[in-house]
Amino acid sequence: MKLVVDANIIISALIATNGDTYDLLFRKDLELFAPQLLKHEISKHENLIAEKAGLETQDIKEFFNVISKEIRFVPDSMLEEHKFFAREISPDENDSEYFSLSLKLKCGIWSNDKKLKEQSLIKIYNTAELLNIFPYSRR
Repeated sequence: MKLVVDANIIISALIATNGDTYDLLFRKDLELFAPQLLKHEISKHENLIAEKAGLETQDIKEFFNVISKEIRFVPDSMLEEHKFFAREISPDENDSEYFSLSLKLKCGIWSNDKKLKEQSLIKIYNTAELLNIFPYSRR
């Protein structure tokens, strides 16, 4: 299954590296994509993530490097085609790049942000829904 992965999913995985979200990221039957924005969001919040995880910032950087190998990052220039429509349909303007990428790839978005489900054009999967689809996520 091809999905655009939202930053809140990566943050959850970084906080609980022994949890289901982290495990789902490494499934071979999930093909994950993200805009470059995701890297910026993680970098911007790495101190807070480290605090919540009870880890050092360097540990978070290392875990993110491992997770990043499972995600195909798409350059901003590839999102231009759908940028304006994505802004119109995204319930949160800060997530329009994720919607733009989803439109480009014709796939859903993996996010735990309930607000994103306020639109009906793009399928939003939360972690619980993916665990129902892929029940044996443990590596």
